[in-house]
Amino acid sequence: MTARIYGLILLGMIAPCLTVTRAQQQVELSRHEDRIDVRVGARPFTSFYFDAAIAKPYLSPLRSARGTVVTRGFPMDPTIPGEDRDEPHQRAMYFAHGDINGYDFWGEAAFPRWSRHSRATFGGTIFRKLDEMGGGSRSGVLRAEFDLVAANGQVIAAETQAYTFEGDEHSRIIDCEFTISANHGPVKIGDTKEGTFAIRVVKALDSPPGRMVNSQGAVGEKAIWGKRADWVDFDGTVSGEDLGIAIFDSPKNLRHPTYWHARHYGLLAANPFGVKEFTHDRHQDGSYVIPGGGSLTLRYRVFIHHGDFRRAGVADAYRRYAAGE
Repeated sequence: MTARIYGLILLGMIAPCLTVTRAQQQVELSRHEDRIDVRVGARPFTSFYFDAAIAKPYLSPLRSARGTVVTRGFPMDPTIPGEDRDEPHQRAMYFAHGDINGYDFWGEAAFPRWSRHSRATFGGTIFRKLDEMGGGSRSGVLRAEFDLVAANGQVIAAETQAYTFEGDEHSRIIDCEFTISANHGPVKIGDTKEGTFAIRVVKALDSPPGRMVNSQGAVGEKAIWGKRADWVDFDGTVSGEDLGIAIFDSPKNLRHPTYWHARHYGLLAANPFGVKEFTHDRHQDGSYVIPGGGSLTLRYRVFIHHGDFRRAGVADAYRRYAAGE
């Protein structure tokens, strides 16, 4: 038996497990001006913010099925004691990239000193319209359209963000779909580690004191950052609850399995574009050009679970997602 297979057995990633059918809970969505609140099983789950005065839309906070907050509150709420106040552009959950036609949509002009480049030219993801919003007995959906706007006010592309929310007594799920449409000419998404679909977890899930593990059985930033994997999970104890949160990369995505911009301080980001930076190979180029009139769609699942990744069966949950369940 190889050391790798033995390690995966220890992690519980290739052990057989039973699929348990759980009752899905009612999902309700309600709009309050530039915010949409999501409730699952009558409990608050998250809110989607799309104020055009903020550089990009985001969801905050994300909660477990028990109501425990699993994402960082800063910079949205700077009054929470004990939270890290670094990287203020890293909101709770968001989709953005650090180089689209040369503009930085990952960083924010409000926090220029935190940008990777001191003279960065920032862009903004600006709300245009809400296409769909509705709840149901098993899931709720929302779909919104945005313009990608350069620093000079020019629209360079369109972006659609779509989310499906569901949950049961043990878990919460968000299926995410992001489409960039080159409706104003070709769009070049550049090779940078600053991207792309990201979650900033609560401090208690930082690694350490929490744990970061990927689908290959690797543990910790050194073994996970810049590597390819189907999923990455943070787990630990938050407010007395053992829980975790994972991002799943869809097998349909560009360059699946994706590269991960995952940091021990709580950043979890799937990024299929930063190939040169992740591999440290100057001959590589992860840039991707969407031709005029074309589009690129990326899909992810966020899985918030009770217990650590073994107890929650994260590997099996990913297999079901990959199979289209």
